[in-house]
Amino acid sequence: MIQRVFIIDDDPAVRDALVTLVESVGLTAERFATADDFLSSYSNETPGCLITDICLPGMDGIQLQQVLLERKINLPLIAMSAHGDIAMAVKMVRRNAIDFIEKPFRNHVMLQRIHEALEIDRQQRQLHAKDDKLRSRLSLLTPREKQTLTLLLDGKSNKIIARELALSPRTVESHRASILKKMRVDSVTALAKQINNIQQILTCK
Repeated sequence: MIQRVFIIDDDPAVRDALVTLVESVGLTAERFATADDFLSSYSNETPGCLITDICLPGMDGIQLQQVLLERKINLPLIAMSAHGDIAMAVKMVRRNAIDFIEKPFRNHVMLQRIHEALEIDRQQRQLHAKDDKLRSRLSLLTPREKQTLTLLLDGKSNKIIARELALSPRTVESHRASILKKMRVDSVTALAKQINNIQQILTCK
């Protein structure tokens, strides 16, 4: 899916200037006059980044950022303002805005931040896709296999796992083989490369 640069500003001249700038480097832009207009049309499945003025009619930039957090919309955000409101800028950056840019902005600075934001979004979506695939495979495991997996990831041997789960070593070996098959890996070592994501997902039942 094509990445898009979403632009929110109540000044038509600024919107037009940003769209022209974005399209000049071959990117796709969408413009909005208010935060509500953006929220009513945006789908979380659409990759890209967001550039928004802080001072907007109705919902301002900080309120918009809060709504994005509540809705789990993780679009990298670039804030801008003509008023140099440092307190508002700091608040937005602390909430993970990529940067705060004062108007009038320099084109090369804005483009640099846009490219950084799009790369962040690309990497985030790749990680989420991997997590979704991992979660799908983990869902195939039985409760006992999940228990066995947790102990395997702790580095415990089949013999110790058998004792802790009151199973026979042969049963543990059977669970181990089934886990590797369902997770589509050849060894526990290969499985351990995904250890952080696996343990996080296992604990979020």
